[in-house]
Amino acid sequence: MSTSLKDILTTWHSRKDQTEWVLCTLYKTEGSSYRKLGAMMMFSGDGAQLGLLSGGCLEGDIQQHAKQVIANQLTKQLTYDATDEDDLTFQLGIGCGGIVHILMQPVSKANEYLALDKLLASLEQEGSGVYRQQIPGSPSAAIGQFEAIEQTGKWSTDRKATLVEIDNTTWLETHIYPDPHLLIVGGGYDARPLSSMAKNMGWQVSVWDSRAANARKAYFQDADHILNGSIEELAEFTQQHKVAGIVYMCHSVSLDAKTLAALHQMPVAYMGLLGPAHRKDQVIEASSIDINKVTAPLSGPIGLNLGGETPESIALAILAEMHAVICQKDGKSLSNVIP
Repeated sequence: MSTSLKDILTTWHSRKDQTEWVLCTLYKTEGSSYRKLGAMMMFSGDGAQLGLLSGGCLEGDIQQHAKQVIANQLTKQLTYDATDEDDLTFQLGIGCGGIVHILMQPVSKANEYLALDKLLASLEQEGSGVYRQQIPGSPSAAIGQFEAIEQTGKWSTDRKATLVEIDNTTWLETHIYPDPHLLIVGGGYDARPLSSMAKNMGWQVSVWDSRAANARKAYFQDADHILNGSIEELAEFTQQHKVAGIVYMCHSVSLDAKTLAALHQMPVAYMGLLGPAHRKDQVIEASSIDINKVTAPLSGPIGLNLGGETPESIALAILAEMHAVICQKDGKSLSNVIP
């Protein structure tokens, strides 16, 4: 299971009244940290753990504190300081070297599930919004609020979280967006690892192919949508959903060109075309589109230059490039070890 917020909440919601739950949120950081502000995970009264706030080093200790939160149904705040030799974080040898502050909140029917059910319902409809959690000065009843906000324009992943003061009370405001939605145009053999890898990352995946031998549910068991209709129906589907990226991999210049013509002005953040540069030129020419009117730069050859040849390594290169684009990163080595 992925650690995406939607997957965490989906699992929680299916058992929300079967046991007690605690929501743990990273609400303040100083220096480096494994996760960013607003990251969430959950613990259950029967020992289940959903998500991560560290690389797996702190979760055992956090779980012990979760038992106390379940027992008294009050909030609790934890601080782990990797700069303090006397702190557990330092003793464990955790490498981030910063200070993290975690808010723990009981989740129950009595506190309206901290509005997590409303947040999940929004994510299931590919909606966006702001989630607010009260940061109390001392242990108290937990409060969570969700406000749905209409997202306009291209798909966004700006999941910023900030501490704000409202009526002399501190709140953590976290902008919530649906997980990236990848549309794979072409349901051949090499599309299978691309679909499965994206699903393992917690993304939504839709696969389209009008050819009878391709895009079968048996080949794409984890995909959210298997589409076999006309190109016009594909365009309508893409218009109705908040698709983040489109990958054209039909292995047919004609079919790639027709689908590109139908989808090139959709408000997506990423488009990529499988094949060498000269094939990209052929597809664009056959599509009769104005390349200057494509809503996202058309990557082709597609993916980061990872040197891959197999369908799995090519899928990795494609997802790495799309991830970098939608997160507005350059996709380069963080340590500059690659020339």
